[in-house]
Amino acid sequence: MHFFKEIKKSIGEITEICLLLIALGIVVEILFGSAVPFFGGIVANLTGLLSTLGENGLVGLIALGVIVFLFHRKKAVA
Repeated sequence: MHFFKEIKKSIGEITEICLLLIALGIVVEILFGSAVPFFGGIVANLTGLLSTLGENGLVGLIALGVIVFLFHRKKAVA
């Protein structure tokens, strides 16, 4: 069981790093435009994702709720 806890912890840390990189990419793209290598297109992709969720009405709202729940849920007490 210790092995699974370590994998879960590692995946959580990788996810947190990815979210921080996305936030950094948004700030870089706002400041310097979409011509920045590696960070170009993040704002356009997020806008497209939100547009797609918005077009799907209730299903998009439920999907957005599930995504927010997964990112903000409390860690289970072992």
